[in-house]
Amino acid sequence: MISTYEPALKKIRHYSANACLLPICSLYGAAVTTVEGVGSTKTRVHPVQERLAKCHGSQCGFCTPGMVMSIYTLLRNHPEPTSEQMIAALAGNLCRCTGYRPILDACKTFCKVRNKNSWVLLVFFLFKVSTRLFSTDEFQPLDPTQELIFPPELMRMAENQPKRTLFFHGERMTWISPVSLDELLDLKATYPKAPLLVGNTSVGPEMKFRGMFHPIVIAPARIPDLNMVKCTDDGLTLGAACSLSLVKDILTNAMAEFPEEKTKVFSAVLQQLRTLGGEQIRNIASLGGNIVSRKSTSDLNPILAASNCMLNLASRGRKRQIPLSDIFADGVGNNTITPEEILVSVHVPHSRKGEYVSAFRQAPRRENALPVTNAGMRVIFEEGTDTIKDLSIFYGGAVSTTVCAKQTCRTLIGRHWNKQMLDEACRLVFKEIALPGSDNGETVDYKKTLIVSFFYRFFLEVSQSLKTMDPCHYPGIPMEYRSVLQDFKTKMPQSIQIYQAKLSQSPQDPVGRPIMHQSGIKHATGEAVYIDDLPSVDGELFLAVVTSSRAHAKIVSIDTSEALKGPGVFDIITAHDVPATNEFYYSDDPEIIFARNKVICVGQIVCAVVADSDDHAKQAAAKVKIEYEVLEPVILTIEEAIQHNSFFAPKRKLEQGNVDRAFETVDNIIEGEIRIGGQEHFYMETQSVLVVPKGEDNEMDVYVSTQHPAIIQEMVAASLGVPANRIMCHVKRVGGAFGGKLLKAGLLASVAAVAANKTSRAVRLILSRGDDMLITGGRHPFIGKYKVGFMNDGRIRAVDAKYYINAGCTPDESVLVAEVSLLKMDNAYKIPNLRCWAYACKTNLPSNTAFRGFGFPQSALVTETWITGVADKIGLSPEKIREINMYKENEQTHFKQKLDPQNLIRCWNECMEKSAYYSRKTAVNEFNKQNYWKKKGIAIVPMKFPFGLGTRYLSQAAALVHIYTDGSVLLTHGGIEMGQGIHTKMIQVASRELNIPMSCIHFCETSTTTVPNACASVGSAGTDVNGMAVKDACQTLLKRLQPIINKNPKGTWNDWIKEAFEQSVSLSATGYFRGYNENMDWEKGEGQPFTYFLYGAACSEVEINCLTGDHKNLRTDIVMDIGCSINPAVDIGQIEGAFVQGIGLYTMEELKYSPEGVLYTRGPDQYKIPAVCDIPEQFSVSLLSSSQNPYAIYASKGIGEAGLFLGCSVFFALRDAVTRVRNERGLKKTFTLNSPLTAEQIWANCADDFAEMVIGNRASPSLFGPDPSYH
Repeated sequence: MISTYEPALKKIRHYSANACLLPICSLYGAAVTTVEGVGSTKTRVHPVQERLAKCHGSQCGFCTPGMVMSIYTLLRNHPEPTSEQMIAALAGNLCRCTGYRPILDACKTFCKVRNKNSWVLLVFFLFKVSTRLFSTDEFQPLDPTQELIFPPELMRMAENQPKRTLFFHGERMTWISPVSLDELLDLKATYPKAPLLVGNTSVGPEMKFRGMFHPIVIAPARIPDLNMVKCTDDGLTLGAACSLSLVKDILTNAMAEFPEEKTKVFSAVLQQLRTLGGEQIRNIASLGGNIVSRKSTSDLNPILAASNCMLNLASRGRKRQIPLSDIFADGVGNNTITPEEILVSVHVPHSRKGEYVSAFRQAPRRENALPVTNAGMRVIFEEGTDTIKDLSIFYGGAVSTTVCAKQTCRTLIGRHWNKQMLDEACRLVFKEIALPGSDNGETVDYKKTLIVSFFYRFFLEVSQSLKTMDPCHYPGIPMEYRSVLQDFKTKMPQSIQIYQAKLSQSPQDPVGRPIMHQSGIKHATGEAVYIDDLPSVDGELFLAVVTSSRAHAKIVSIDTSEALKGPGVFDIITAHDVPATNEFYYSDDPEIIFARNKVICVGQIVCAVVADSDDHAKQAAAKVKIEYEVLEPVILTIEEAIQHNSFFAPKRKLEQGNVDRAFETVDNIIEGEIRIGGQEHFYMETQSVLVVPKGEDNEMDVYVSTQHPAIIQEMVAASLGVPANRIMCHVKRVGGAFGGKLLKAGLLASVAAVAANKTSRAVRLILSRGDDMLITGGRHPFIGKYKVGFMNDGRIRAVDAKYYINAGCTPDESVLVAEVSLLKMDNAYKIPNLRCWAYACKTNLPSNTAFRGFGFPQSALVTETWITGVADKIGLSPEKIREINMYKENEQTHFKQKLDPQNLIRCWNECMEKSAYYSRKTAVNEFNKQNYWKKKGIAIVPMKFPFGLGTRYLSQAAALVHIYTDGSVLLTHGGIEMGQGIHTKMIQVASRELNIPMSCIHFCETSTTTVPNACASVGSAGTDVNGMAVKDACQTLLKRLQPIINKNPKGTWNDWIKEAFEQSVSLSATGYFRGYNENMDWEKGEGQPFTYFLYGAACSEVEINCLTGDHKNLRTDIVMDIGCSINPAVDIGQIEGAFVQGIGLYTMEELKYSPEGVLYTRGPDQYKIPAVCDIPEQFSVSLLSSSQNPYAIYASKGIGEAGLFLGCSVFFALRDAVTRVRNERGLKKTFTLNSPLTAEQIWANCADDFAEMVIGNRASPSLFGPDPSYH
């Protein structure tokens, strides 16, 4: 939070901002409050921190300080905010673990209106279950008088010190901050190339991502002329340095002050400001910067240009005013503003009678995302008529800057605002706005359609306004068109969580209770330590990697001469510096630390630079020159791999029944294929490692963010050629992993260890987000081909399927992922005759790896796709086909493992009931009859998720428990805390077993020195296996203490421990669990690869906008069978977090590559994970009651992964909505929807007249719909 004092107004302003965008020089005279200043466990925990933690709003905890600061800043400005203000404050924050619901629960406790949700109370009375995961009675009240005051010395400085020009000199740059306009104009004349920097939202990213360098930067934010706000007769004049937040506030106030006909421009600009960036960006980004940078993605420029806004410019001895539209007159080369000119202010005019103004945008995510296309439009009619007097249409996002449809506007002047004008306008605008072709043709079609459909939407809006003004003369628009005039808005979600509380349980026993995450408070105060928080070690070096820019090439030479001359550079590390193993053969193809003679993907590590600072290392890495000789073939896609027969062995197959004969006897056969895109893990803490050589006996401490310390130890030891007992691997906690911190973390730790070994210094390697996404790979892209035979009554008799996964350039876990996709492909259905193959394709992309769900989210989506295909073919509803084919009684899976589906059927029926599926389906039908451009869809999907790792040794676990003579207990085990609450659960287990309070038990870290050879924390199994080991250790200790307890049954725990010590009884024990007895024989195609099954069902309802493909998630109800939950708060958090990650996989997250195999989507700018605006407006999760699981600790079930697949209920609800559009428009052709089902795909499959116009390039579309009176 930044706080500044305005002496003229005697006002303090608080605002949140992104630290990565704020140059330190811009903070002169400001007070900065970080999460540490808000509160700490040593002083006092602030109510925001306390409530976030106690409402279970943190899992891995890495994003929590940012959440705290956003909420805290809002409360400093508005101690009793509305829920709209709260939602807006969080729009710029991302979380990958929680699914946002618990964070919003914490926020609601501060909001003004806190009406108890009647929905929640109803459920409580009907089902007699617990719905409270936290108690508000425990919260300390928010007292605004107790906040930190603004530092008085800064106040005095602001009031008394005359403002003077500031100069700051860095190693390579000079920062100049003038205080008067004249001085600024002089500086600009002297340094015409120096950029003006206010919010750093343009210059900052250019320097960081595009390597641009500016020796001199001028910061004009302190100049009064550039900050003025003036109300004139004909509008508002706003200083160019005003932040977008300030502009938003000024326009909001003006809307309340002026009559509606004067504020139409203000209203349209506000519409764009609400979704432009997040609050943190708007707080620092300036109005002038947004205009002058002329970026095509500016949401403001089209509407400001269309509205006839004026720019006030100044240079030495000259002032002039030009229309804003002039700077876009002839595209990018435009030089209307000369290099020495400054934009001083912007005049935004009042609207007039008979003038209508609108702004539109469509983006990959509704908030905090750059637009695909946007528009600003304005029309003025001759007084009292519908004859066009003036028209202006501007588009952004289409080409490299904002463009004007000049010809169109000129041609239409004098026309009446009617259907003929509309037809002509659409054709003209379509012809005039020429879009350059793109690498992946689709986006161009989508942009073209948006260009036309935005104008259509404007036409509808204005027609409706004309009717309001004069209902006798203007018919307005048909009822069923009107809903499309309302954009989707983000509302504060209502949520409900249902679990069974055990009433008979002793109050001391913590198992089964919603206990806060052990580190929750530390997450919220910023005291939780991650790798990059570890204090620097004396002489520590920073490492930056140099990666391949070619997908498949021979390395001809590496020239490091320039890089070695860089300041602070210590050394460069290549494959020649690896003392022992550089290639790890876990199968036929190796995993590689440094590329030796050739590279096999873009992003492969070729060498690394170590320097005295992170900046110096990165600057030097950019100077390493590598010469390549391209090798053939370059294989990037699954299709190319099939063509070149490029696969990792073995190919896997499962078969049961007689498939070919079954196909001869069925009534119907459908065939098809579906593509499922990959997914980036997007853990909040990027890959991180700190290696500290001990200086003797080749010992090394390795602090690393990983799910598998033992593999790190093994790989580092092998690469250095030392025994594993010299490498101590430590993991305190991991800031999210999801499967992405296994082998990749091992290779990166080895890179750092080799550097530390060569330099004998500590080495820190923290990947930037862009490098992390480029290097590490993610979920496997997938193609499923299927042939399905079924009877007329919906019974599926035969399935023949082939799955291809894009493994990338090395095997990693890909063959295992392919196997799991086969074993779990049946989802919830009994398929009597089945044959399926799985192939891991070897390509020249970064190697893909484990990711939550591990093959199941892909193969089960293929299954659900052909289920809906069968439903379409025979005219039954998808839920009927699902019910007919669901496992019914004790049966065998397709690999001959027994299963009892009783809880599957219970979950399905309960989800049907809780979601009121059939009555809502009727309501959806009603809505769709009454709305043409908006449609709703609803779907319900069941799930069977098998639990197991396939082999016994992979699920063994160990624990170590020490009791100290003061009675306190230190616990450690082999599991890794990455947000799933494993340490919290282990302490709950130990507390129950030893019958002592959780507060007496401490967990320090996971380390290879305390628990050797631990298995990876993967496959939802962490709690299952480590819980057994902790229980075993505690029982061993209790057995030793039993004689002492029997002798003194009334004694206290401390008495018994003291006595035990005096009797020389060992107070330390290891616990061990051998693992689950799991096996799979691939030759026979049968086995027991799983120990038990989790079941669930989810019902989701969505609404789509057919004109843009945008959608809103309205409601989701989930019922999950997870046995007896050890900690319902943690488990429900896991289900919700996985579900929202699933929404990302199936509807939003899209990885894009260039034809050369370079990843385009390399950060949150281009790659959109779900944000607060994407979670369902009503979100309910119920845990199935009275479910037992005899195989796992305390009858619980491993819950981490299963919920992700349920995100596809949103995918199928969208499919349902699209199907209804197609049926209404008479489109009978079968269609396939691929994943992710983005707005572009929804739009393309709704196939309206605009799409026809674009794709078919038809000259004269029969535009617009069902109402004959409207033609």
